[in-house]
Amino acid sequence: MPGDSVPLQDLLCLDVQGSMLCQGERNNKRKWPDSLTECLDTECTPTELIQQWSPGHIPPHDACKGKENDGKPFAISRRSRKRKDSVSGISWDCLPDELILRILFFLPMHDLLRTSVICRRWHRLVFDESLWQSVDLEGVTNMGPALQQVLKTGVRRLRCPRSFINNLHFTGICTLQVAEMDLSSSTITTPTLESIICNCNLLECLSLEGLQLSDNVISSLAQNVRLRQLNLSGCSDFSADRLAHMLQSCSRIEQLNISWCHFNSDHVKSVVSHVSPTVAHLNISGYRDCLTLNDVKVLVARCPDIKILDLSDSTQLMVDCFAVLSELKHLQHLSLSRCYHIHIAALTDLRNTFPMLHYLEVFGLVNDSHLSSLRTENPGICINSLPFSAIARPTPASIMGTCGGHSMWNRKSRLRFKI
Repeated sequence: MPGDSVPLQDLLCLDVQGSMLCQGERNNKRKWPDSLTECLDTECTPTELIQQWSPGHIPPHDACKGKENDGKPFAISRRSRKRKDSVSGISWDCLPDELILRILFFLPMHDLLRTSVICRRWHRLVFDESLWQSVDLEGVTNMGPALQQVLKTGVRRLRCPRSFINNLHFTGICTLQVAEMDLSSSTITTPTLESIICNCNLLECLSLEGLQLSDNVISSLAQNVRLRQLNLSGCSDFSADRLAHMLQSCSRIEQLNISWCHFNSDHVKSVVSHVSPTVAHLNISGYRDCLTLNDVKVLVARCPDIKILDLSDSTQLMVDCFAVLSELKHLQHLSLSRCYHIHIAALTDLRNTFPMLHYLEVFGLVNDSHLSSLRTENPGICINSLPFSAIARPTPASIMGTCGGHSMWNRKSRLRFKI
């Protein structure tokens, strides 16, 4: 097979009969016998292929047993070589599928795909769903065919952020088994996204950050009652009514990032009135004139167990919001960045107001000259140490450039496409 320059979809969609022949013609000047095609049409194992491709036994030359003094021509007589056993020990033919699957489990993606062209049996085993539970396709070009093939394998954890997914409809696919999926900042058409989400009802963690959605996508998300983490930051084109219905259905959500969407005041009210009471991490930042003090009151009354709350860029909030937020007895991280109507004097002695608070983000409210004094007045509280929110995001910005940048919700994918 070629090296890493071959697109993944070419490897995934290999035809078992044709691909081996093409490889042989490119790499070998000698033409294989016609029996090669016949071998690939059956579920042969490598041992059988080797036996059928090996040259037959060469018969010995005729030897003349006469002697020179008998008047006959002199000839050297030799014995025929003993034929060695072609197979010794245990062959691949004898190994059960379970053992071969265990061996294939340790192969990286490129080697696993190369193995799929050995024979039909191995092709079947390579695409067994037990080997494709966790896949990372970031960086794959022409994502459509590759994504369709991976979804058919029964993948459970799928990571393909910042990808270009062709206009492809996933027809003929039964209910998908995906539990965790990251499509953040991908280029994907709304119909293609609908065809994927409508086949999912087992989602637990999902990130669609920056995508253009629709009411059909939001309605399909309502079928995933197991959702625990949902990231819709920067999404658009869905109504407040469908959003309220989805939040009511997904009553197990623990982390919700719904910041900077194209919302009006009705969308904001749908969130604060229907979000799951069990939510512990909530990012509802970016709604300058839409989020009011009354909305905060409704939210606090509905979700008293919030631990991390981001209300940044809510310019309607003033100092009186602290009296409402103080009802959150478990609040550990509060973000009020660029809430310009909150005076810096209200930020002193926050320990009495929020006894459990460990992190405070007030970017845009405090300049560098006052930051040190504010930290002195609030010992034990880290101020302006986390500029980016990590709520419900599969790969937080703080680790994007590190070796953990390919993790998804704190776990790495087993199969990863490497450029």
